[in-house]
Amino acid sequence: MKKNLAFLALAALLAGCASKPDSYYTLASPVAAAEAAPSTLGSAAPLYIELAPVAVPERFARPQMVVRQPNGSVQVEVLEQHRWASSFENELRDALASGIAGRLGALDVTKGGRQGSQPVWRIAVQLRQFDAVDGGRVDASFGWTLRRSDEARTVVCQLDLGEAVGTGMDAVAQGAQRVASAAAAAMARSVNAARANPSATACATT
Repeated sequence: MKKNLAFLALAALLAGCASKPDSYYTLASPVAAAEAAPSTLGSAAPLYIELAPVAVPERFARPQMVVRQPNGSVQVEVLEQHRWASSFENELRDALASGIAGRLGALDVTKGGRQGSQPVWRIAVQLRQFDAVDGGRVDASFGWTLRRSDEARTVVCQLDLGEAVGTGMDAVAQGAQRVASAAAAAMARSVNAARANPSATACATT
């Protein structure tokens, strides 16, 4: 009896180990020195940004990686063994926020740290499409709005991005990371363009 219980306990332990995800990935990437802007925090007019939670299609609101089958298939696969370090929408928000702030030399005050009298650029992002194919491409479509807290106008932007990727989930994750980095760069440019043109209500992101 004791041998049987020991065997069952060992089997349960092994089954539990086998079900655990074996790879975790992040969308965050360091901003290259050539892209990083000097910090504005010591200047007379520091720049603040506030990034709302990113709206993503429901099928991506999970930590598991979701990939589409090749050759135009409508079938997707949820990969239990390959996960983002947090839920995909949180990974994306963090990657965009750090990328935008780094390129602008700004401070992300989404979680506080700003005096009420100081204006902040509020950015709301919607991920409209995100298709990842192992050994193929990562294609994404973003829409976002910009609004300075002391202004009435809203600037509307959109951008389509794509990256060729190699075989394997590491390559897919790296392609997704490059897409997120390119999106952050475009959003940073849109903030600079809106600052330079107070009458603009739409932006060119190329």
